[in-house]
Amino acid sequence: MKKVRILLRVSSNQQLEADGDLSVQRQLVTEYIQQHPDWKLDAKEYFEGSNSGYQNAVTDRDVLQEALEDARKKEYDILVAYKDDRIGRRMWEIGAYVMSLKKYGVDIYTVKDNCISPESDDIMGQMVLALRYGNAQKSSSDTGMRVKDTAKKLVQQGKFMGGKAPYGYKLELSGEISKHGRALKHLVIWQEQCEVVRFIYEQALHKEYGSVKIAKILNSHEKYKHMAPNDVWKAGTITSILTNPIYAGYTAYNRRTRIDGKYHKIGSENWILAATPDPGISIVDADAWNRVQYMRKERADRIAKTEDQQKRDSVVIRNHLGTLALIDVLYCSCCGCKMTNGTRYNYWKIKGTKEQRSSKTRVYKCQNKDRGIPHPGTGAYRADKIELIVFEIISEYVEKLQKNKDVAEEIKLYKQSEKKTLIAALEKECQALDRIKKRINVMEDQIPQAMTGEYPLSLEELVPLIDKQKQACTRQQKIIKEKEMILESMDRPDSEWKLSTENVPTWKQVFMGADPHTKRILINKLVEKIHIKEKQITVRFRIPLEESDTLLVES
Repeated sequence: MKKVRILLRVSSNQQLEADGDLSVQRQLVTEYIQQHPDWKLDAKEYFEGSNSGYQNAVTDRDVLQEALEDARKKEYDILVAYKDDRIGRRMWEIGAYVMSLKKYGVDIYTVKDNCISPESDDIMGQMVLALRYGNAQKSSSDTGMRVKDTAKKLVQQGKFMGGKAPYGYKLELSGEISKHGRALKHLVIWQEQCEVVRFIYEQALHKEYGSVKIAKILNSHEKYKHMAPNDVWKAGTITSILTNPIYAGYTAYNRRTRIDGKYHKIGSENWILAATPDPGISIVDADAWNRVQYMRKERADRIAKTEDQQKRDSVVIRNHLGTLALIDVLYCSCCGCKMTNGTRYNYWKIKGTKEQRSSKTRVYKCQNKDRGIPHPGTGAYRADKIELIVFEIISEYVEKLQKNKDVAEEIKLYKQSEKKTLIAALEKECQALDRIKKRINVMEDQIPQAMTGEYPLSLEELVPLIDKQKQACTRQQKIIKEKEMILESMDRPDSEWKLSTENVPTWKQVFMGADPHTKRILINKLVEKIHIKEKQITVRFRIPLEESDTLLVES
């Protein structure tokens, strides 16, 4: 008796929820197995729900990988699916997968086509297999194009194309039935959330607040803070609401695209919008929505102009690592988030001349607080005040350390350990680069055979694969170059460390007068982490003192 397992797959949530397509697949496959007296149905079943066999690679489909691993363990002999496209719709990948199962002694059967697994020496059968899945891939590609074209037309007519309802709406049954027999839904305004959406647009339109400011207001609002879509209001959520034309009554299509499994936003100039707004789903009027878009763009242009002016005037060094000495080691005690650089601006006018003046203050700020997430305290600290306190702590620490230990020797040992780790990582990256280059060489060696048709892949199919590997090669070379630069910097003369070994009696004065870059280097080697919150700074050092490796200061 041959042990048989079933593979079922549905490619959409509708099929999964309705269970109609799935139950039909299972019934037909089970009946097919019962027609073979020497087959025995195994209890284990492979099932993929809401997973496209065209968009997803075989290596990313866990169910197929599980079936392959079980085949390697000799757990079953036959895999049965309803149709060949249940296995997948990718020409070369699925053919290779079928042959991989065959290598482990597992044949694939389908209700429609019986056995589709050719023998390993059956070249003609393998060509038929490639043709089978080539047709399946082309069919999916053609279907995708038709679906997109149809969606564009329906959206232009004001139809909502499905998916998750945006904030402020909910989906209700429309009373219509699709040609596939499924009950269709449409958007309906959710009055409670609609109130929040209008409030957001009022803040943006009448007070000219940005997404971060609005998120902070909502998170502190007695009522609205409990109505966030994901527990807490974030700036990204506000931006999404302020830029979605659905709130003005316009359904939209092509606002984002999927590339390599990830979604990317598309500029509004390429959106497909309904010809006219639907008053039934309009929460804000079109004029207000357009004015918000204009104001957001104007603000973005002003910020870009200001940054460009700063760059021209060389007022601010744009590399934050060079201006803030603690940027690598400073963390927020409240949430554990790493602090980032920021600037506070103050503006005023001189009374007599009305001349406008401005000043700026460097600050360390918590990224979570900056995104509008609820956070105790200010979440931002003036760099000039914090750095003075920390520098004083570090100065006193080294003075104590020098009484008992040779700081230069400790730092040297630490650098050696760090360098050893980096060299090992660099070797792994170089090995990865060698593997990529070997793959390129192997594929390029097959170009003559591909040109004459003697290779399984045509020249048109082989060239993109080579280009993809070359792109991977370029990325890998960049990674190696960056690590080599870091390693090179570690091999520089120890002149940077003279501050810690010379003039011991005046080390504190020398440190305080050093440039930010030198201070940052010394701090990174001496300090593991610094945690900060209101009135408290905690410094944890890499080289521990005998009594403690942590200094806590109330300030």
